[in-house]
Amino acid sequence: MLSGFLAGVPIGLGYFAVSFSLGIVAKNAGLTPFQGLVASFFNLASAGENALFTSIQEGASYAEIAIITFIVNARYLLMSCSLSQKFPRETNVVHRLVVAFAVTDELFGIAYSRPGKLSPLFSYGAMLVAVPLWSLGTYFGIIAGSHLPAPVISALSVSLYGMFIAIIIPPAKKDIAIRIAVAASFVLSFALSVAPLARDLSSGTRTIILTVLISAAAALLRPIKDENPAETEPEQKIEENEK
Repeated sequence: MLSGFLAGVPIGLGYFAVSFSLGIVAKNAGLTPFQGLVASFFNLASAGENALFTSIQEGASYAEIAIITFIVNARYLLMSCSLSQKFPRETNVVHRLVVAFAVTDELFGIAYSRPGKLSPLFSYGAMLVAVPLWSLGTYFGIIAGSHLPAPVISALSVSLYGMFIAIIIPPAKKDIAIRIAVAASFVLSFALSVAPLARDLSSGTRTIILTVLISAAAALLRPIKDENPAETEPEQKIEENEK
């Protein structure tokens, strides 16, 4: 558990800075510090929380908020399934569910990169520092949003968009399909905001439509292939021989 805690310290510090900016967004949406704390504790995702808070600010319905949050966080379902293969077979379902609760990009990365089988205690140690700092960052961000000058609040709000740009630019440089998907999202988002029928829809509904359509088109036209198919075949043969 100690090794997981130490690995989670830098992640937790980074989480605090990011969720602090999310706290500014939550403050603009009218959330109290306690509400922001609870929201961050149960929704450990920067993109998911940003979608949640902006949807609340724009007066989206409960159904729209639930669907948007589910779509934005859907990748964690795949991460959880992948991470479950790292556990020893005897690991019970309670440990698996608790670890799955805090599967984020960074916590998944440090857990999956460990050689050999994964002990739930390692993930518990990382969660012990990362989850509280993420939640407290939102809490103090909302408090700061009530006292900081308007220019400072505006600057902190913009920093969150800088983080999202930092997320999409590196993979977009490597894959033309991602570049096309990002460009299409910009163009189609603007087009739906001015189109006669689509502009009457709420922004949340437009986001749901675009997310499903663009991701589905990208998956059909440019599916992700196995990086090392030649390496997986011998491994499969070894497993079959062992059986």
